[in-house]
Amino acid sequence: MNLPHVAIIVAGGKGLRMNAEIPKQFLEINHLPILMHTLNAFSMYDASILLILVLPAEQVDFWKELCHKHSFSISHTIVCGGDSRFDSVKNGLDAVKVHSMVAVHDGVRPLVSKDTIARCFEQVYLYGAVIPTVELVDSIRQLTDGRNIAVDRSAYQLVQTPQVFDSIILKNAYNQEFSPLFTDDASVVEAAGTAVKLVQGNRENIKITTEMDLKIASLFL
Repeated sequence: MNLPHVAIIVAGGKGLRMNAEIPKQFLEINHLPILMHTLNAFSMYDASILLILVLPAEQVDFWKELCHKHSFSISHTIVCGGDSRFDSVKNGLDAVKVHSMVAVHDGVRPLVSKDTIARCFEQVYLYGAVIPTVELVDSIRQLTDGRNIAVDRSAYQLVQTPQVFDSIILKNAYNQEFSPLFTDDASVVEAAGTAVKLVQGNRENIKITTEMDLKIASLFL
């Protein structure tokens, strides 16, 4: 059974580590705000996908001005975010009215590949909860009680977005009380009792957080 595909794009950054005057999702790469590149990535995967953009209420007017400035015409629904990412995703889910397969994606990950998005949506029909990951390439050490020890990096994966779920599973999970252990949507879903399937992500799918990330992203884009 094919269900409607939805992408909730969560963009609530402030750009503090960028030393920027505007939130990082609005910084331009190749003459286009990062957030527009991100929405483009999902539209290129599926032009019919329902895009739900979650923004802080105080940023909505500025975003609309940017859309006008750049003649940005990709259809999307704007939802106001909450006090935390957890609340923002929950608000985005309220706009999902029918049984769907829902991707939740960081607004500042514009380099997600079409193949990664496709893998997640294909596998979610089998598993109900799917997240993209990539292998670690650096050695890692665990810090415990002032000590540090080498650990086997093959036992760990780096987690990316989009994290894709059956909407029934995701909405049920977000009915829980918030916990500080919820670092992403997968951790929310796991806490509600659903196992998460890992699929291959794409290494360039970085989360733009620093000025260095911005330079790297500009090279790829």
